[in-house]
Amino acid sequence: MDFELSEELQAMRQSARDFTEKEIVPHADKWDEEHYFPIEVIRQMGELGYFGTPFPEELGGSAMEDGMLAQAVLCEEIGRGSSSVRVAFNTQCLGTALSIWRHGNEEQKRKWIPDIISARKIGCFAITEPNAGSDVLALRATARPDGDGYVLNGSKIWISFASRADVAIVYAYHDRSAGSKGLSAFVVDMHSDGVSTRDLDKLGTRSSPTSEISFEDVRLPGDALLGKLGDGVKICFGSLNQTRLGCASGGVGLARACLEAAVRYCNEREQFGKPVGKFQMNQELIGQMAAQIEAARWLTYRAAWQKDRGQFGNTLETSYAKYVAAETAAFCAHQAMKILGAYGYSTEYPLARFFRDAVLYQIVEGTVNVQKMIIALDQLGYRKANR
Repeated sequence: MDFELSEELQAMRQSARDFTEKEIVPHADKWDEEHYFPIEVIRQMGELGYFGTPFPEELGGSAMEDGMLAQAVLCEEIGRGSSSVRVAFNTQCLGTALSIWRHGNEEQKRKWIPDIISARKIGCFAITEPNAGSDVLALRATARPDGDGYVLNGSKIWISFASRADVAIVYAYHDRSAGSKGLSAFVVDMHSDGVSTRDLDKLGTRSSPTSEISFEDVRLPGDALLGKLGDGVKICFGSLNQTRLGCASGGVGLARACLEAAVRYCNEREQFGKPVGKFQMNQELIGQMAAQIEAARWLTYRAAWQKDRGQFGNTLETSYAKYVAAETAAFCAHQAMKILGAYGYSTEYPLARFFRDAVLYQIVEGTVNVQKMIIALDQLGYRKANR
């Protein structure tokens, strides 16, 4: 086993680290306070090739042999600066373009992927509904076959980037009576007649717009169907298995930001005549944070490494990574808050943003309870995660 990143990945990591320090860190708190969506930064990331690492050159990608590991490395670095900006890896690559690449036909790939991974077009994917979250089969949106196309009706909620999106992958039933075989996936032009969005306010990741979508008699052409009719469940869960990698990587990045803030404070703040880092209780917290971040990172790297070897169905390993990274982000945010005290609680400093953002990693792309359920069912032999 080789635990060293290639020279190419190390260079990319340094590039993303420098980009984050220059273009994101100085502005992230203000963006968050103003609920500002920094689309210009996301377009820069697209121009730099950050969203194109797994894709072939003919589609505008960089055809990296370890393209999914590159996504993990990049997500961590950008996530360290802003969890809101990190969301773009899921909307532009892991949840949209990657699904089209894996399940779309050649015409769909050529039509959509170059513009999405370059961020010339903003993407999103729409699964969750007001009454359907973890229970995907409870979706109520319908895409009724009509002539040579479909008519889409229904609503989605908590959809990242939806109000700014040009294109969405939407999951809807073409035939509810067919059960799971009646669910399909569609590539939807978000500028179509009948599509409307409404932004939702939330506790954290406030410079990443999250919206409700309404579809009212939206006419879709026949070539909007992704894969075959009835492939919706397969495509949806396959997509979640990739977007969870982005969440895991972002969680590691956020945890790192918390640790760095705590270490800096421990070395600068003095009480009773010495730096507070000299106190064993703070050392215990720093040690726990550092060890958990390291464990979460290597679980995430392993899942990405497997995907680069064609194991996109590595649900178990991806769930390990997503669960541990989400819990690590929340743990590190809490421990850093204990160390910084009032300075952490103050909105004048980034830790307050980190603390709010950390909770989201325990919720999105499958809650931590869903990840534990996947792991437990596999361990008990009731349902194998990797099938």
